[in-house]
Amino acid sequence: MIDIEKVASSVSDLLLALGVERDSHTYDTPRRVAEAWAECLAGYDNDPVIHLDATFTGPSDPGLVVLSGIRLTSTCAHHLLPITGTATVAYRPRPGAPIVGLSKLARVLHGYARRLQVQEHIGYQVVEAIRQKLDPVGAACIITAEHGCISTRGVLERGVLTTTQATGGEWEPGHADLQAILAEHAARSV
Repeated sequence: MIDIEKVASSVSDLLLALGVERDSHTYDTPRRVAEAWAECLAGYDNDPVIHLDATFTGPSDPGLVVLSGIRLTSTCAHHLLPITGTATVAYRPRPGAPIVGLSKLARVLHGYARRLQVQEHIGYQVVEAIRQKLDPVGAACIITAEHGCISTRGVLERGVLTTTQATGGEWEPGHADLQAILAEHAARSV
């Protein structure tokens, strides 16, 4: 549980240490920042895997399930700057195996993203959650995002995108399912 008052006090100290003068614009900034950080880091409050607990009876051959164009916002664990982009989450249920509601795939992604993160870890966590709960033939998470630590500091390269691909199960590079998912993600992330 986030202590809003303690965070606000710390932000106030930070602004003071940075030499930011308190005026009508910054007077309530510590509280606003504390509330914003509480929202950005809400993923620590529960285990995102719980979203995969409610399942439905699947058909004998459910085919490939792909949810693409999911908006992703996270926070870089190294610099506390934003990571923003899109994600594709996919899985192929085993014949006759249970399936989950499509929104649950996005909820799992958001649950992991709302923590201090690195992009590679988000994808890995999503794939492992799907594999753990649904035991699919394969699972994948592809993320394309811009990182504030590249665009707003250091090298100052705006518009640079990083794409990561996490896969699990029987999907090897070159697998037809995986190629279809990659193509769908590429079409949606431009």
